[in-house]
Amino acid sequence: MSGAAGARRELVIGLDPARDWRLPLAWAADEAQRRRLALRLVVAVPPPHDRRHGDDAPRQRALRQAGTEALGAGLSWARDRHPELAVSTDLLGGYPSAVLGSLSLEAGMVVLGSRHLSRTAEFFSAGSQVVPVAAQATCPVVVVGDAEHTTQEPPYVVVGIDGSEPSKVALDFAYEEADLRGAELHAISVWQPPVFLLHDEEVALQAQRRMLAETTAGRQEKYPDVVLKHEIPIGHPVEELAKAGEHALAVVVGRRGRGGYSGMHLGSVAHGLLHRAHCPVVTVPGR
Repeated sequence: MSGAAGARRELVIGLDPARDWRLPLAWAADEAQRRRLALRLVVAVPPPHDRRHGDDAPRQRALRQAGTEALGAGLSWARDRHPELAVSTDLLGGYPSAVLGSLSLEAGMVVLGSRHLSRTAEFFSAGSQVVPVAAQATCPVVVVGDAEHTTQEPPYVVVGIDGSEPSKVALDFAYEEADLRGAELHAISVWQPPVFLLHDEEVALQAQRRMLAETTAGRQEKYPDVVLKHEIPIGHPVEELAKAGEHALAVVVGRRGRGGYSGMHLGSVAHGLLHRAHCPVVTVPGR
């Protein structure tokens, strides 16, 4: 097995005891089984509030109790789904985004659930994990908002390509994922027409096709069973990738750029997909 997940032997999922964790846990358990990784269930309990405003001990006890119960239920649920899977649990102190970001240093993958909040609501909501973890993790981060479309024939994985180094790393991961699942790989390079087009539109599209072909070349020998398809839709990258992923097993994108929050790096396309796409979204950090 290649890639970061091959060198790191554990898949980490952050459970939120206040919400239904079964959908992301099902995805995580299945992926750990496919990749032969151990599965680690984690609940992070935020530190106490300012003690000057009252005794926070009852709240802390309630959070720890809820976390313990969620981990116990999740452990049994995962083992029932895959009896041979190595599963462990951890109740850790700290803000969830910081805890999961730290665990990503050794993990092959981090999985989170999504509530499909707006960008502002997601960032400012209590215990927000999706944006900070996806922006800072050192391993691929998978955000599971809805069930994947396992009935689509043939099944396929979508990867966004723009010719950049981050998209090449995402392509490597997407090939690996498609190969593990026996799925097609749809490499999509969205052309967004500029306000002022200096050349003929067909000339611009030919350049886009050439970039896509050059970026995806050279991997077929390693993954001979993966059928690769090229697509060049016209429109906004977030909307077109989300549309392409409506019936996909997952959408994979590279993480690039500086996000809107201090110290975080998350490109606008990856950021938008986390809130727009309904299939699992995988953000892959650069090398």
